Amino acid sequence: MDSPYPSCFARFYDLIYSKIRPDIDTDFFLSRIKSAKGPVMEVGTGTGRFFLEALKQGADIYGIDISPAMLDVLNARLGETEKSRVGLQDIRNFDTGFRFILVLAPFRVFMHLANTVDQLIALNHVYDQLLEGGSFIFDLYIPNPALLSSGMNEVMDFEGEYTPGNFVRRFVTSHSDMISQINHLTMRFDWNDGKLNFSETWNSELRFFFRYELEYLLQQSKFNSWSIFGDYHENPLSATSKEFVVVCRK
Repeated sequence: MDSPYPSCFARFYDLIYSKIRPDIDTDFFLSRIKSAKGPVMEVGTGTGRFFLEALKQGADIYGIDISPAMLDVLNARLGETEKSRVGLQDIRNFDTGFRFILVLAPFRVFMHLANTVDQLIALNHVYDQLLEGGSFIFDLYIPNPALLSSGMNEVMDFEGEYTPGNFVRRFVTSHSDMISQINHLTMRFDWNDGKLNFSETWNSELRFFFRYELEYLLQQSKFNSWSIFGDYHENPLSATSKEFVVVCRK
């Protein structure tokens, strides 16, 4: 698993993703949480995009993340009694002392597991943390061959005002290794605070998957039942699908 999200990423995360990913998956995950008949675990809870709304709606939800910076942002938004619901843990070995009816890993969390060994460890550990009849739901992007081949070079995918008169810009560079199926990402954040200018760079890796490889991986796990959908409306996979939405059942 690659390095945790840094403080600059956590600081501007909500601002950036509210613009570049507005509510694509929100209804899907929140409806799953709402209908869960028992405790829910969100893996990669981040700054609380789903977690906070689920709590507001009365869900019995818990969360983990491997990034202290992301959890710092989330904890600042939680009451003292709610902070015990989140912790710094890893999908491969998290332990709360009880089991869940639903485990979620939204927005590419699973893609941070670069090798098959870690992927199977994660799948099997989640299985062990589920109650009988429980589900594990995660999503992955479907690779775009043209984009994988061409990559991106210093593309500014966000520019916005984070406080009056102060702006942040994000630049993305990516290239893919087709043999290891790793997308190497570099994100540069440039921002000003009054007359002072700042810049920080973060490198990350995402492991991309193809359909039959994903099916084979699931076959090797402890899960004996699963579905792979092509979007957050649970439509079948098609030539126009952009997401793998995976629902595994215990």
